[in-house]
Amino acid sequence: MGIYIIVRTNISGEHIGSPNFLYDDRTDKYQKLLDLLREMKSVLLAFSGGVDSTFLLRALKDSGARTMAVIASSETMPESELSHAEQMASSICVPYRVIRTSELDNPDFASNPVNRCFYCKDELFIKLFRIADAEDFAVVADGSNADDLSDWRPGREAAVRHGVRSPLIETGFSKNEIRAISKMLGLPTWSRPSSPCLSSRFPYGIEITRKGLKMVEEAEEFLKDLGFSELRVRSHQGDLARIEVKAVEIDSFMDETIRTKVAYRFKELGFKHITIDIEGFRSGNLNG
Repeated sequence: MGIYIIVRTNISGEHIGSPNFLYDDRTDKYQKLLDLLREMKSVLLAFSGGVDSTFLLRALKDSGARTMAVIASSETMPESELSHAEQMASSICVPYRVIRTSELDNPDFASNPVNRCFYCKDELFIKLFRIADAEDFAVVADGSNADDLSDWRPGREAAVRHGVRSPLIETGFSKNEIRAISKMLGLPTWSRPSSPCLSSRFPYGIEITRKGLKMVEEAEEFLKDLGFSELRVRSHQGDLARIEVKAVEIDSFMDETIRTKVAYRFKELGFKHITIDIEGFRSGNLNG
């Protein structure tokens, strides 16, 4: 059976009220999400512009709850991701604000322990609750989904400690369901690959520095410009880069021109050794 959506709009094409879905499985769950968000009345959302938080921001827009998206900017977030997040918030027509976080100034984060993400989220949520208190938002929320409960997510501990609401977990949304309904809603993020912060490119115990983050960011942007899609540049001991690309794209490095360009640019950035991971791209493989 096909899935169809009726979205009421005004003469300017802006959404009016909730979308009407002519299907009642995943879309019934979406309606329950809207009902939950309406009950919250006002929500300050930790917003990254990724699949989950963009879906939740659109749901907040559809629910009519008073909403503001807050984007955290720091050296751990690529400039391209910051620009994308601002673009997504603007396209959904929800007020947003960019704040600066300083996780690298915290030795507990910069030393890169296995619970590194806790310290990053802890700082973020402290700042979000200050804004919420000052501007009378009833709820601080994040875009965690039901699948995150079975993954290694130290940031969840920070969310629980601070009382952050996770509406997608509360209504049981999996990543696949979020992608499916995002596509139905016309959100461009429905097929967007996951993009964890740049700190995830460093094996636990390897110090995270501004220089190292910049090297990784520029190396990944260079590979994207060459046409590689989902990828990671893992930084080992500071001067060794391990490139992960999709398995079907590994053969591209057999091209001498590609190899020469990559070697030149990576060495220019400060890497002395450049390797290709023959197992290909694996999200979160440094968690093991």
